[in-house]
Amino acid sequence: MKRLTILASLAFCSSMAFAQTQVSDYRPGLTEEGITYFLPSTCVRVAITAKKVHHKPGEFCQFAERFLRLKNVAQTEYDEWTIQQVNLSSYGVADKQKAYTVKLKAKTSAPFVGLSEDGRLLSINTEAPQEKELVKPSVVKEKASSVDPSSFKTQEILHAGSSSKMAELTANEIYDIRENRGLLSKGQADFMPKDGEQLRLMLANLDEQEEGLLKLFTGTTTTETHTFVLDLQPKGETEKMLLFRFSKYLGIVANDDPAGVPYYVEIKDLHTLPETTVDPQMKPKKKVEDVRYAIPGRVNVRVFNDTDEFVSQSFPMAQFGKVEHLGGELFNKKNTTRITFYPETGGIQKLEGDMQ
Repeated sequence: MKRLTILASLAFCSSMAFAQTQVSDYRPGLTEEGITYFLPSTCVRVAITAKKVHHKPGEFCQFAERFLRLKNVAQTEYDEWTIQQVNLSSYGVADKQKAYTVKLKAKTSAPFVGLSEDGRLLSINTEAPQEKELVKPSVVKEKASSVDPSSFKTQEILHAGSSSKMAELTANEIYDIRENRGLLSKGQADFMPKDGEQLRLMLANLDEQEEGLLKLFTGTTTTETHTFVLDLQPKGETEKMLLFRFSKYLGIVANDDPAGVPYYVEIKDLHTLPETTVDPQMKPKKKVEDVRYAIPGRVNVRVFNDTDEFVSQSFPMAQFGKVEHLGGELFNKKNTTRITFYPETGGIQKLEGDMQ
């Protein structure tokens, strides 16, 4: 969300001096003279999409191998987690170390300053750009089957005297369904359907019965898709910093929990900006009072573990670049300059002007 701050022309007071917008380093108590803004620091949001499958054992799970020759059937409830994807996106936050105050003198042409909620400079003399919406944590439950496996039990199964007998009768019912499906497919059933559509419906009905009865042995599953988010505000390069730990059975766990496999992040400055050299013989330039903006450097962010790389993406980042000045002549009484800045980096997105 943005706020558009309109600076009134307090400066209609008498002044014969050349009128332009002045910007100074932040000093408390200057709010009556103008408005303080911040240049951004660029953050990276890491969005981890993981699937959680909850396994619930079937009523007859302990008899699965005995009657159906099914091995390794779960006997207790458990969760199984897998990472589906890792995505990266960038956004800006106020860098409190880079604060400046816009001061308006008489007849300045820069009365409209667009700020973000945290005070980042977004625009001058024009509408502030929209900040992109970030991925948020979420849980999406997949639609579970509405079929109750117990609804496929026959009266004979329901009236059996023990769990073992019920399981045996259920297994026999499954074998009968498989035999009937084979006979239908071969055209050898006692009551063959009249046409292909009726055959398809009969086979689908047998498939549904078999699946429902099998679940009494193999159990049921429910699936959820979880999105976790982690935010990074890089201060410098790093080769292998622990980002999170992930367990096959617990999902994301604490960074000090050995149950999880470590996942790392690498931050690499691509050094896209030319190096600036300062001649020690030159006298320091006089400090210019004008609007500051950022020229971001480009940085590559990589997420990986000891065996795989999940994402590698480069971003412009304000804190890896430099701060520059907009010339004061852009905001004198002869010019109306309109500027929008990238919310993530503070770099110039668009600059246009009209001469009076």
